[in-house]
Amino acid sequence: MRPRTLRARLTAGLVLLLAVGCAAIGVAAVVELNGFLTGRLDQQLREAGARFPASLEHGGRPPSDHDGDENGDTRRQAAGTFGARLAGDTVTHAAVVASGSGTGSVTVSLSALDRGKLAGLPADGAGHTADLSSLGDYRMMATRGQDGDVLVTGLPMEPVEAAVHRLELVAAVVFAAVLAAAGVAGALGVRRSLRPLSEVAATATRVSELPLSSGEVAFPPRAPESDPRSEVGRLAGAFNAMLGHVEEALTKRQASEERLRGFAADASHELRTPVASIRGHAELALLHPDPVPRKVVRALERIEAEAARMGGMVDDLLLLARLDAGRPLARLPVDLTRLVLDAVTDAQAAGPGHHWTLELPEKPVTVTGDDHRLHQVLANLLANARLHTPAGSTVTVSLGTEDGTAVLKVHDDGPGIAAGVQPKVFERFTHADHRRTKDSDEGTGAGLGLSIVAAVTEAHGGSVALDSVPGSTTFTVRLPAGPR
Repeated sequence: MRPRTLRARLTAGLVLLLAVGCAAIGVAAVVELNGFLTGRLDQQLREAGARFPASLEHGGRPPSDHDGDENGDTRRQAAGTFGARLAGDTVTHAAVVASGSGTGSVTVSLSALDRGKLAGLPADGAGHTADLSSLGDYRMMATRGQDGDVLVTGLPMEPVEAAVHRLELVAAVVFAAVLAAAGVAGALGVRRSLRPLSEVAATATRVSELPLSSGEVAFPPRAPESDPRSEVGRLAGAFNAMLGHVEEALTKRQASEERLRGFAADASHELRTPVASIRGHAELALLHPDPVPRKVVRALERIEAEAARMGGMVDDLLLLARLDAGRPLARLPVDLTRLVLDAVTDAQAAGPGHHWTLELPEKPVTVTGDDHRLHQVLANLLANARLHTPAGSTVTVSLGTEDGTAVLKVHDDGPGIAAGVQPKVFERFTHADHRRTKDSDEGTGAGLGLSIVAAVTEAHGGSVALDSVPGSTTFTVRLPAGPR
């Protein structure tokens, strides 16, 4: 569950660093307090000396041989003071001061493990901590007695442990409250500091959703700029400058494309008249009744053919320019089944050397659009299949519907389209490679047929796709189906 956003990571890092600092302070305070209080216990043990354990019976000596009587020695000790006498490694006596009011001591029954711990204490006059099963944790100090025995004095660790535990509890509560407050304050502070960065990200998201390839685009407002001396401020400034450059470049590109479209439309429109005039004069010259040399007749025939070809190219360019300019097409019900029948009939007449196959549904397929332009789409696809496949090839035209969409497919079993040409086959002035056209005795055209197919299909709200491998090429046109 690692934080994913920059704001969450910064807040988590701040809280983590503060938690490490609080933990270090807490541990240091607990260790220091425990050492201080333990040192105080050692000081109390040194001040108490061995009077209490020496007052215990040992070897049958009368109490007068010790420093004071038993009750007197217990009155000088704090309640809970432990005393023990060891002869060799054997504990002979062990008792605890019952209270500090002169009530005496209470004999303690020690387990074998406890006796072993007492026997293991070094008689060096230093404090050592021992856990007695019958009494709990004690701070012990062992010294040598007058008779060669070992006298052990101890004070309970309970006050020290209680103070340390209370400090731990207070530190845990205070540090938890501090961490919670720091987390909330840090989150608010980081959020406020990163607000300009969030606005830059929001602006970038809105820009990424714009259709930049569609032409003129209205850019969203720029991201608010903050202190340019900060990293976020510099990022916002650089991002806004980049948006300005992109917007300027798109504006210039749009203006250039509009000028180019206008030029293509104007040139195509102006060329229609002289091309038609050239073609007319060539036809008129061929109709002259006087004898004309054969070479002149051939030249006039070529002029007429090229004028007709140029006229078709001019018409195609003018159509593309109008579609690029967004000129609306007719929106009428069109019987696509009838168009397919007519187009295939025309293709059979133009290409009798091919095998033409139709696959039509039982019910007519109707779309809404321009019947003339849709017929042009069919004619271009069939002409493409006829011109770029050798004689004897089979061309199959199928029509159907899928999920409210009319689907038209033109398939041929020719040599296919090279993989390098397929990505740009619908671009203008794109010609197929020699492998696909080498067996055709007709020209390859101007390379505008498939671009018109794509432009007209898109103008109708549809799409066209190509799937080609050697021996199988399929163009698929999808159009929104209309009411029958």
